[in-house]
Amino acid sequence: MLLVLALAAAIWGLGRLMGASRSARLYLLGLLYVAVLMIHVALPEGHGLRAATGGSAALWLLLGGFAVLVLVYRLGLGKLRARAQPQVDPAPVSARMSDSELDRYARHIVLRELGGPGQKKLRAARVLVVGAGGLGAPALQYLAAAGVGTIGVIDGDVVENANLQRQVIHTDARIGMPKVFSAQAAMLAQNPHVTVRPYHRRLTEEIAPELFADYDLVLDGTDNFTTRYLVNRAAVAARLPLVSGALSQWEGQLSVFDPARGAPCYQCLFPEAPAPGLAPSCAEAGVLGPLPGVVGAMMAVEAVKLIAGAGQPLRGEMLIYDALWGETRKIRLHRRADCPVCGAAAPDLAKP
Repeated sequence: MLLVLALAAAIWGLGRLMGASRSARLYLLGLLYVAVLMIHVALPEGHGLRAATGGSAALWLLLGGFAVLVLVYRLGLGKLRARAQPQVDPAPVSARMSDSELDRYARHIVLRELGGPGQKKLRAARVLVVGAGGLGAPALQYLAAAGVGTIGVIDGDVVENANLQRQVIHTDARIGMPKVFSAQAAMLAQNPHVTVRPYHRRLTEEIAPELFADYDLVLDGTDNFTTRYLVNRAAVAARLPLVSGALSQWEGQLSVFDPARGAPCYQCLFPEAPAPGLAPSCAEAGVLGPLPGVVGAMMAVEAVKLIAGAGQPLRGEMLIYDALWGETRKIRLHRRADCPVCGAAAPDLAKP
């Protein structure tokens, strides 16, 4: 039995040193556990391997049952915590900015396109960020620093070592912590004048309508098409502008989807998700560490422009940034009449 425990400790320790994620190490421990059970099932009693691994499967079955109970307890506790979020917001803040806020946002206030009225709009705004990963991390940091009054962040994942190459809102000390709470700590440390609402859960069809109804603007920093299509549908139904960013290796894309104001929606541009393998994830294809910072910061810029009514947001346009060659270009986007989300056959709520 000591041999198995030593192997388990080696898998966990070496895996962490090599940068393997927590889930990968748990998967290897599960394989080790199954191998030990197979030894006790397949080999005759008295065999050397059975003796070296405890002599009986009973002890391992008890250990496995205990691990299952712990897992069920943690899952139940996580669901209870998720239900407890968001916490009740503190008492409404004064409509008048404090001296500390005036000093903090002075560089905004002197901008002709923002000024005091624009900063007040930011202070009163409610922005939801879907995903606290590569794109969400810089977007959240800059939204908080810019003084957006209420920032919601929804993500069901925890911080992993492999995230830290690009998800700069998280730290090594927070590995294993839910990303939304890690992001909340960083944002409040940056700017205690904002309210952060963390939702430690996956976005689903059931919760999206009620959640989106509580915000003025949505930023999508997710990395899978299923969630992207869901975010798009919910934003169109709620008539909210959607700032959407995407990454692949050295390239980033950015657009504002807003059918309620004449622009196309995400599904106008991508009617169907690509076949498996044609659009690999960042984990499969890789991504330059600073690239999410560039695109995520651009998403925050678009959010500020939309809230303050400054400049020309990327409605009906897509900005493409090629980091490898230092090039940017823009392309025009158009609505599709047959789009199932915002086209002629879509519900009236989705039409401009």
